[in-house]
Amino acid sequence: MTASSTADRELVLTRLIDAPREKLYRAWTDPALLKQWFAPLPYTTPVAELDVRPGGANFIVMRGPDGQNMPNRGVYLEVVPNERIVVTDAFTTAWEPSEKPFMTLILTFEDEGGKTRYTATVRHWTVEDREAHEKMGSIKAGASAPTSSRRLLQSCRT
Repeated sequence: MTASSTADRELVLTRLIDAPREKLYRAWTDPALLKQWFAPLPYTTPVAELDVRPGGANFIVMRGPDGQNMPNRGVYLEVVPNERIVVTDAFTTAWEPSEKPFMTLILTFEDEGGKTRYTATVRHWTVEDREAHEKMGSIKAGASAPTSSRRLLQSCRT
């Protein structure tokens, strides 16, 4: 069996953010902070339930300007405090398979000269899913949209 390349299904975002990695990690793991920045404007995040541990589930709802809710469920595969988070929507609560998996998100936080090298790698199930994600203008990691980047950094200062 030959492993297939995922390059055509990946989105990778790297930023050097002027905040310690502990604060960036907290912005991803504290529901109150995640709600402040996660969705690119004009979207909001009214619900963020996070059980940040391997096997723990999350439930995040993004709300569009038209009032439409976009619920997202996932399971954490790997959690290394202040260093790495891997979460997928291939599973939902209690490792139940999701109806339509979309992606696996790999976040890394690395010290770099008093700042943090933040990398979000999103591995989509299909090329079509990646293309749809690109059209949204945001990698759910939030930081690809300029407004979300600023809001993420603001949440790191609290």
